[in-house]
Amino acid sequence: MLGQNVINTFWFERPLWVAVDSFTAEEEAPEVEEFIYHRPVLESEVLELIEPKPGSLIVDATCGGGGHTEAFLESGANVLALDRDPDAIQHVSEQLARFGKRLAVRQANFRCATSVLDELGIRTIGGALFDIGVSSRQLENSERGFSFMRNGPLDMRMDPRAQPTAAAIINEYSEEQLTRLFRELGEEPAARRIASLIVKTRKSAPFRETLPLARAIEKLVGRHGRHHPATQVFQALRMEVNDELGALEEGLRALTTRLECGGRIAVITFHSLEDRIVKNFFRDHSREWLDKPEWPAPQRNPDYDLKLITPKPVEPTEEERRMNPRSRSAKLRVAEKT
Repeated sequence: MLGQNVINTFWFERPLWVAVDSFTAEEEAPEVEEFIYHRPVLESEVLELIEPKPGSLIVDATCGGGGHTEAFLESGANVLALDRDPDAIQHVSEQLARFGKRLAVRQANFRCATSVLDELGIRTIGGALFDIGVSSRQLENSERGFSFMRNGPLDMRMDPRAQPTAAAIINEYSEEQLTRLFRELGEEPAARRIASLIVKTRKSAPFRETLPLARAIEKLVGRHGRHHPATQVFQALRMEVNDELGALEEGLRALTTRLECGGRIAVITFHSLEDRIVKNFFRDHSREWLDKPEWPAPQRNPDYDLKLITPKPVEPTEEERRMNPRSRSAKLRVAEKT
């Protein structure tokens, strides 16, 4: 039981997935697509480091396919599972219904975790997990618009209720804004050339679908190596559409504040920009004293409330990388509430 609250699970109608032609022959998609969530990354390491206790409450801030949520529940902990994607909410609700009232599922951005906890009357939590990024299910569903390998609308919203869409950004941002976006969030070397091409092209033919954009970028930049030339642009668009970096900063603050003493917060990132935010947040909150040359004496850090559990990030084993290629860039950092 999660306290004495009666928690309603959210249910949604199952979406209809439509298979489409592939981007290139060598990357041809199957005629009938089966959309599955990726395996939970670093599952055993997360359990070992968070140390969920029977009866404690863990917030899975990005429940996705429910792999980590299920592991927490099987360890005896209760779970509040959050996700902004209604498909993930439906999936977890159905797959883990057997755990009854030990599981609460809410469609919410983790930046709004404080509001959800207040709504449920929960003051403190025993632990929290963020598994940042996009799921295999989102990538493989052409209708969500995340992939440059399957044609679909330029959407990329993790929460279909939110705004803007990727199409709005591509067709409305100025050339300077697009350049900055591709450079800062995508770390794209050809950011200015790509932005210039987009602005010129959209005057006569606005971008509405994923493949025309991907093909235009490929034609401009050329294809070198195994990575598609549109990879970093699509990444930047997705991060901008969903304000992923801003949400991460707010979510870290919200759930760290609610951790009980000894409770642990864990974050799995797949991108250097995200990992840097987590690294800096944990560093800034784990320094008990601050000192500057101009100060007469060190001062106590007002943000000091964490102890680092992982001075260096934990990364997947070679075996996990072989079994789950999408885990290869994962980094896990963990801190404990003091």
